[in-house]
Amino acid sequence: MVEILSSYSSICCIYDGSRFGKSSVRKQERVCPSFCFLNLRASKMSCLQNNCIVEHSPILLVVAQSGRLCEFKPLVMPRMTKISFSIRRDHAVSACYCKSGVVYRQQISMLAWDQEVRFSTNEYLQKQLPLGSPVIQQELGVEIMHDLSCSNLERQFQLSEGKFLFLEEQDEELLSKRILILSRLNKVKSALEMFTSMTASGLRPNAHACNSLLSSLVRNGSHNDALKVFEIMNKKGMATSHTFSLVLKAVASAQGCNSALEMFKALEEEGISKTFDVIVYNTMISICGKARNWIETERTWRKLRQNALRSTMITYELLVSIFVQCGQPEFAVDAYYDMIQSGLEPSEDILKAILCSCTKDGKWDLGLNIFQKMLDSGIKPNMIAFNSMINCLGKAGKDDLAFKVYNLLKSVGHRPDGYTWSALLCALYRSNRYADAIQLFEGIKTEQDVDLNAHLYNMALMSCRRLGLWERSLQLLWQMEKSGIQMSTTSYNHVISACEVSREPKVALQVYRHMIQRKCAPDTFTYLSLIRSCIWGSLWTEIEEIMEVVAPNSSLYNALIHGLCLRGKIEEAKIMYKKMCSIGLKPDGKTRALMLQHLPCDSRFDGI
Repeated sequence: MVEILSSYSSICCIYDGSRFGKSSVRKQERVCPSFCFLNLRASKMSCLQNNCIVEHSPILLVVAQSGRLCEFKPLVMPRMTKISFSIRRDHAVSACYCKSGVVYRQQISMLAWDQEVRFSTNEYLQKQLPLGSPVIQQELGVEIMHDLSCSNLERQFQLSEGKFLFLEEQDEELLSKRILILSRLNKVKSALEMFTSMTASGLRPNAHACNSLLSSLVRNGSHNDALKVFEIMNKKGMATSHTFSLVLKAVASAQGCNSALEMFKALEEEGISKTFDVIVYNTMISICGKARNWIETERTWRKLRQNALRSTMITYELLVSIFVQCGQPEFAVDAYYDMIQSGLEPSEDILKAILCSCTKDGKWDLGLNIFQKMLDSGIKPNMIAFNSMINCLGKAGKDDLAFKVYNLLKSVGHRPDGYTWSALLCALYRSNRYADAIQLFEGIKTEQDVDLNAHLYNMALMSCRRLGLWERSLQLLWQMEKSGIQMSTTSYNHVISACEVSREPKVALQVYRHMIQRKCAPDTFTYLSLIRSCIWGSLWTEIEEIMEVVAPNSSLYNALIHGLCLRGKIEEAKIMYKKMCSIGLKPDGKTRALMLQHLPCDSRFDGI
């Protein structure tokens, strides 16, 4: 190995040959250079063994011309691949900054020559040196390899083409501060040049400056450069939890959630995850949440707890929000209970999300506790929270509690809307208070600024059907049509069912014909109500007309056979049963039981 100890003043010339200036070199300062597999040959002999230690030189060249040194003529090299020259053994040589186009002469003594020795410095290929004269890598004609990826990440990124700076200042803190300022000013290129120059010359920027550079690169869309800087930081042990958070967000933004998950898992396999703090896990949870990946969200949360990290309020807000949006109320409630056990007070957003989850899942008791906690904490629930709570209580048949929440709604200054009235009507209907539901509907009609929609009318029609109020149901139906509400088959079915309950088959048939005239298609429930009504009214001709119009249906045939048997029309029931079996329709258990009582044994087994 040749070792060059700097002890002389040097003369530097820029690429065009003009004098750049003098600079003093510190004695005994050594830097390991990197080479691009240059072959330095003197006839059949090569100079310098393997690795060299040279003052601030990324590439060491031996320069000679006709056996004498070229002390003032700058070296111009369009491509650095192979160099041939003639030289005698007792001559001195010059070490040059030819990579940047700058000649830097240093008088040294040569050791003994060896036969066919080549520079081999693979281990230093990644080093870069800041130089006094800026240079772009394309001008060099040399391909510099970069391999700074983690072993398990299996990534390679190339830094953007930039300049290398000669750093007269060697104070790491001062240079780090410059990177920080440049990054905050969004001068990404200058900050990146300063960073690469520092790392190549063996200087170590502080973590704050590196993270600021990463943030600036991500902010300006330079994701590849950000990943390269991250790999340099990770390899040199400069990466912090904030670094990992920035990089994971950058990868998720540029390549998607799956790529970020792959990087996160690779870091876990390398054991780096032991240095993660809760912010890194929050970042990963947020990334999974944006992708609606609740499975990985739950796995990341479990990893956080396994590493004995304490979840923050942000963690729980993310978890509850993600689980609710992904339709996983059980996990949302688990996160809420875990937060309570940790001694944290839930925020308004968490309480609203848990309340929404409870109401959707029908957990009215827990929802009511959450609602009361919101009121005790001085939080004013919005209309969505009130309506959700009333609707949940109404579906559970807790009409008294539903109206108490309704009274609270008015006391805090909210005005009930269509959803509020619908939830209250549902509460009365589920509690079998049909008359009260109709009375409430009449009261709603007198309210100002309330648009009566189809759902409100249908709730009133359902109550009329239960009470058999066919006349009232007809009035509501005409009001619906007159108000211009989009009519549905369901509304007509409620009226026909009310006629069925009140034994008014002819009125039911009139509603059916009116329904057809308005081009509203009947469904199976329409025909079932009509058939049952006509059976009780002994309208057999109308039944035959209906059965001819409607497509073959097992439910209709079963209902008709049941009705015929109940009315004593056994022969007609047998005929319909045989017809049903002949067209491939299967009778239900009740139909088979009725036919077993009336059909002969041979016919009985043939049909069944």
